[in-house]
Amino acid sequence: MSDRTKYLLDEKDLPEVWYNIAADFSEPMPPVLHPGTGEPIGPADLAPLFPMALIQQEVSTERYIDIPGEVLSIYRQWRPSPLFRARRLEKALDTPARIYYKYEGVSPAGSHKPNTAVAQAYYNKAEGITKLSTETGAGQWGSALAMACAFFEMECKVFMVRVSYDQKPYRRGLIESYGAKVTASPSEETNAGRAILQHDPDCRGSLGIAISEAVEVAATNEDTKYALGSVLNHVLLHQSVIGEECLKQFELADDYPDIVIGCTGGGSNFAGLAFPFIGRKLRGEQDVRVIAVEPTACPTLTKGPYAYDFGDTAHLTPLVKMHTLGSTFVPPGIHAGGLRYHGMAPLVSYVCEKGLAEATAIHQLEAFAAGIQFARTEGILPAPEANHAVCTAINEALKCKEAGEDKAIVFNLSGHGHFDIQSYMDYLAGKLHDYEYPEHEIAMALAGLPSVAQKANA
Repeated sequence: MSDRTKYLLDEKDLPEVWYNIAADFSEPMPPVLHPGTGEPIGPADLAPLFPMALIQQEVSTERYIDIPGEVLSIYRQWRPSPLFRARRLEKALDTPARIYYKYEGVSPAGSHKPNTAVAQAYYNKAEGITKLSTETGAGQWGSALAMACAFFEMECKVFMVRVSYDQKPYRRGLIESYGAKVTASPSEETNAGRAILQHDPDCRGSLGIAISEAVEVAATNEDTKYALGSVLNHVLLHQSVIGEECLKQFELADDYPDIVIGCTGGGSNFAGLAFPFIGRKLRGEQDVRVIAVEPTACPTLTKGPYAYDFGDTAHLTPLVKMHTLGSTFVPPGIHAGGLRYHGMAPLVSYVCEKGLAEATAIHQLEAFAAGIQFARTEGILPAPEANHAVCTAINEALKCKEAGEDKAIVFNLSGHGHFDIQSYMDYLAGKLHDYEYPEHEIAMALAGLPSVAQKANA
């Protein structure tokens, strides 16, 4: 038997539908609220930012939504992605657990993000939109949307969180190579950015700030719409192709996971893998334990309350009910830039509140140590974000060793770390440090929840 078993699907096995977990909830999600009135919003309120096809997906309760043929055609450039059995890692850990990972780093942009970038570009282009604006943390989303816009001959403007803009010049270079324009956020290009810089000229930025800038550009230019790489329902919907494939691959393996793991920043790669498995659980077909993993420096699920809040710092977005650290939250400059968002996807927050998934937090040094061990056993250097899932899978496998339990564990390896070599060099040189966001600073950020949100949360 080889040191690493690969489970591959043929192109004909590529899912032709996205799975919508909202269809399997026994009660509806809390509504999205208008920030001025506190009343539920309608499609017209979202029309300045998104094409109607995506708005309809955002509110859909249909279980399956057809993937357009043109999107499928592009997916086939890298999908179905492989499922691996990590036998060398199992041997190194001396565990009876069976460790699998779904590898999304095979996409041209190097992560899971093109699964929704291609879909969003397609729907915008179909409605006559020529330009998209967006934000990016670590740069995975920015490079994915830049690639998708190149495919559909659209312009792309990316506001990249300043700390990642400085830390990850090669990721920025990839975005620009695809043809997009990249600006460090906060910037002087928007009212939102200028207001932040006036208050703090040395601000390292946050995803909330970058979202404000990208939303402002879309809202003030008729030829531009906004694209988001995580958090919203339609984004998580598009990512479900990961889990739908994984279900088929476990049939090939004649196995089924006891534990499903994904790292969480906004929630898209976690949901992409986990939601189809949770759906089977909700329908009474097969049980599974699901773990969402985040950094201790940005403990949205583990320390943030489930409350209505803005998705951005300048309060340009509607109010959504989610686990949040407060929209003014600016996290430490950890290298897992894609996990530094103040909120969590409403759908992910909801499944955690309902006990369908559990949350845990990992320190930066522990995550990098796991990434190094994975690279030295499996040969793939993970993105810093994915290291959190790798670390939790290792921890769970070691628990199986202690208990003598033979369990199947699967995690989403959401992308490779080829553009994050500097962070690994810093780790190996002992230059990285652990951060744990203090409770009193979280309390200060949450004290700023708007009055409409406080009333809705009461």
